Amino acid sequence: MKYHPRPAAVFTLAALMPALGAAAQDEPPQSVSLAEAFFIQRNGHTGGVEVFGSLLIWVLIAASAVSIALIVLRWRENTRDEIHSESAVDDCAGLLREGALDRAVQRARQDHSDLGTMLAAALTELPAGTEHALRALDQSADDLAAGRLRRIEPLNIIGGVAPMLGLFGTVYGMILAFREIVAAGGAPDPVGLAAGIGTALTTTFWGLVVAIPALIGFGVLRNAIDSHIAGAESAAEDLISQYDPGPKP
Repeated sequence: MKYHPRPAAVFTLAALMPALGAAAQDEPPQSVSLAEAFFIQRNGHTGGVEVFGSLLIWVLIAASAVSIALIVLRWRENTRDEIHSESAVDDCAGLLREGALDRAVQRARQDHSDLGTMLAAALTELPAGTEHALRALDQSADDLAAGRLRRIEPLNIIGGVAPMLGLFGTVYGMILAFREIVAAGGAPDPVGLAAGIGTALTTTFWGLVVAIPALIGFGVLRNAIDSHIAGAESAAEDLISQYDPGPKP
């Protein structure tokens, strides 16, 4: 007994295949560029902008720009020339050898560096003795170092807060992902699930991008300030200890 296929069924399937192909062409899969994925978060269902996740990312990007600007600015303010002036030491040493203490104080006050400020404070107290001058020098050095450290403290704050903002975005993105799972009854749409996970990972990424340079910059600047201030204080101490016009006990 021979089997003969049904022509109607064959005709129906043949007619259906072009329709399926046309439907697939009418709804092409949406693609997101890599750059857009790092800067704008999309809603998995509507394809629109996910406002809160995108806003959090741009807050972190703004914090990154601020931290880089602060690093550049503070680095220029804390170079060795800005803190430790060799010319001030040489000029004040020559004036002290001539016995011109008042002129040495005036020269120190005219210097733009921290060393000039330290020398001015110490030389002002020098007539009362070396001990008083060194005490004034130490106090001036501490004040100047504290002031410079306060000006770089925003980098430390940004470096500490940025990972917390990234973690906040991570938690928010995971909430979106789990909400998608619950709404779908345990069988979520992969696109909607991926949108929440993408928000979580992208905000974590930007939090680290902001924090790492900020903390590195803070550490490098802090060490530079400590080193330059210590060198300036040591040079001033050497100068003061060589000259004491004050009364002897």
